[in-house]
Amino acid sequence: MQTIHTPQQVGAVLQSRRKSLALTQQQVASKLGLSQNRLSVLESRADTLTVEQLLALLNVLGLELRIGEPAPARQKVEW
Repeated sequence: MQTIHTPQQVGAVLQSRRKSLALTQQQVASKLGLSQNRLSVLESRADTLTVEQLLALLNVLGLELRIGEPAPARQKVEW
């Protein structure tokens, strides 16, 4: 599981997963009813994704979204 803090990280994870599944942008786009160009934009500029698009894309790529509170920060021990 990965912790994500930026839209760029979302795009990188989506692109990496697509490639690990040996899927082309055209194949994934076709399953989503999008053009290959639009999927390219979504991967490179994930800040343009709607929640609906993100969930659909996660489903096609066999991923899931989990939301939770961050783990407590470790306290730095000072001597």
